[in-house]
Amino acid sequence: MNFRVVIPARYDSSRLPGKALLPLAGKPMLQWVHERARASGAAEVCVATDDERIAVAARGFGADVAMTARTHVSGTDRIAEVATTRGWQDDDIVVNVQGDEPLIPPVVIDQVAKLLTANPRADIGTLAVKIDSVADLNDPNVVKAACSVDGRALYFSRAPVPFNRDSPATLTPATLRHVGIYSYRVSALKRLAKLSPARLELIEKLEQLRALENGMEIRVALAVERPLADVNTAADLERAERALRVRP
Repeated sequence: MNFRVVIPARYDSSRLPGKALLPLAGKPMLQWVHERARASGAAEVCVATDDERIAVAARGFGADVAMTARTHVSGTDRIAEVATTRGWQDDDIVVNVQGDEPLIPPVVIDQVAKLLTANPRADIGTLAVKIDSVADLNDPNVVKAACSVDGRALYFSRAPVPFNRDSPATLTPATLRHVGIYSYRVSALKRLAKLSPARLELIEKLEQLRALENGMEIRVALAVERPLADVNTAADLERAERALRVRP
């Protein structure tokens, strides 16, 4: 199976300015992400950015770089531009790997791509893991996923979903944490980028709800390896540094 990976990377970050280029265990963070994407078996890996500083650094470690418009409000829009300008076919599969995921397991990238080949009618693939604490269940920064018995996404929420009415402090087998990695068919990616933000998306501040609210099918699978957290804060950066020093 052939698939492509696009790593959307921007320089601006409110909590960690220049986050993608911050040094991490001897390399820019973006380089760790790129190496993991290359190790996934992807036929092509591209860094998509609108910032020349990121482009120069990425080319410096051998990455293929696509310069994109500065007007994009999301990584999805940026990837859709790459797919369009490079002439990728509607049935091609593209995986969005965020530029702040230096610890993403390559096997997880491969898994989310294969999710679409296993489900020909699906538009988008994504992953989840079991939630193992009530604190995470009630944390609005931990996005929950509710799925059908065959793995179709029913809803994503920042609220405790499903809510255990009889025992609110008890986790259930249906309690899943969404992992923010996506695979798209190019046709679905282009359609999604053209849609206006949807009602539920605007309420929850979750872009994937735009796809659901417009009738697109998202398939969810349990990640074969639990990804470690992405990097959003200085504390996250320190944790990633320690993890990479122990296990590059």
